[in-house]
Amino acid sequence: MSGFSPDWLALREPADHAARNGGLARAAAALLSGSNPARILDLGCGAGSNVRGFSPFVDLPQHWTLVDHDARLLDAARRSLLPPARESGGRSATRTITVRQADLVRDLENLLAAPCDLVTAAAFFDLVSGQWIERFCAALAARRLPLYAVLTYDGIERWHPAHPLDAEILGAFIAHQGGDKGFGPSAGRDAHGLLRVGLARRGYVVREAQSPWRLDQTQLPLIGQLADGIASAACETGQVGAADAESWRRARHAASACQIGHMDLLAVPR
Repeated sequence: MSGFSPDWLALREPADHAARNGGLARAAAALLSGSNPARILDLGCGAGSNVRGFSPFVDLPQHWTLVDHDARLLDAARRSLLPPARESGGRSATRTITVRQADLVRDLENLLAAPCDLVTAAAFFDLVSGQWIERFCAALAARRLPLYAVLTYDGIERWHPAHPLDAEILGAFIAHQGGDKGFGPSAGRDAHGLLRVGLARRGYVVREAQSPWRLDQTQLPLIGQLADGIASAACETGQVGAADAESWRRARHAASACQIGHMDLLAVPR
C-alpha cells in the first residue's frame, strides 16, 4: 500500500490526535499495566503518528515495532522518532522503536507471531479489503492478542454551510474509496463494522467510540487539501462531472467547518 505523502500525513496529524477518543486510549493503555516494556505492534504505521498520539497515554516503558510497506514513510518515521533512540512517552516512561518494512498481505501472520502485548493501527482498516480483515481477525484471535484501532473512516461527512452537491460528491467519493490499494477492493466505510463483527464472533469483548475530525477555520490548509482530494476522487469515478466537482471544490475551500467521521475500537479476548 502506498500513495500517501509525508506532507499529507503531517498536515492531518493534529486533527488525528485531537479526534482520538480519550476513554478508549486510556483503556488500551490500562491493558499494558505490568508489561516492562509494553510491546506494541503498529500496522500501517505511516510516518509514526500513532506512536506520537498514543504513547503519552502509556505511563510505562514501551517498545514499538512500526510496520509499513512504503519506504518513504518509514524514512519519515525514522527521522522523527529514532533520534534519540529513547524518548519520553508518558510522564516518566521511555520509548524505543524498531522500524520494519514488510508486505502486510504476504507477511501478516509472521508479524503477529512475534512477542507482542498490543496490536495497533490508525487510519488503516478502511484501506484494506473485507477479505483481508477477516484473515486479520483470524490471525489475531489465534494469538489472543488485543487490538486498538483508531480513526477508521465511517463515511459520514458534514460540511458547513451545506452545498447542493454534498450528497452526490460523497457518494462518488465512497465509491472511489472502494478501489484496490494493494489488499483487494477496499472495505472503506464498512471496515469498522467488519472488524467489530469479526472479532466479536471470535470471542472478543469489543468497545467502540466515535472519533470524528471537527475542523474549523483555524485548519483551512487541511480543509483545502480534503476538498481537493475528495473532488478529484469523485470526478475520477465518472459519477460526477468535472464542472460540478470543480464547483464543489471551490465552495469547500471557503467552508467554515466540516466534520469527517471516524470510529475507534478496542477489542480484548475474553
